[in-house]
Amino acid sequence: MAEENAVKTEAQEAGTEPKKVNAKPAAQRKKTKAAAKATPSAPAAKAPTHKIRKYSEGERAEKLVLIKSLLSAGKGTLKDALKQAGITEQTYYNWKKAAEPTSKDAAERQIDDLKDLVELEEENKRLRKILADRLRAENAELRKRLGMD
Repeated sequence: MAEENAVKTEAQEAGTEPKKVNAKPAAQRKKTKAAAKATPSAPAAKAPTHKIRKYSEGERAEKLVLIKSLLSAGKGTLKDALKQAGITEQTYYNWKKAAEPTSKDAAERQIDDLKDLVELEEENKRLRKILADRLRAENAELRKRLGMD
């Protein structure tokens, strides 16, 4: 005890306070914080309130047609139509994106490929004619130099 008082007076004279020593080591402090977080009073994660449903391709197509018909009839907004169909807006856009491009893109790609092929064939004919003309001119010039004409 006398030693502690001597340390205190020396620290006070020097103008510094001695550091307080924590009774628990750092590892124990971390454990207590983790234990406090894991108390049963913490709210548990909520379970999903609705059941996730997988729709077949036919059901998806039917719902998309229903939504399209409701929108074209002017009976409300897209959100109203989606509520009647029983799907979310994001699901609607995902289904719409998955359904449309397959049929349109395949036909468009074939048409584009045919157009490209026709253009390439025409360019090939044009380049062959140019090459043939140049070769004839070069051949004629060589004949003149050799005195064959």
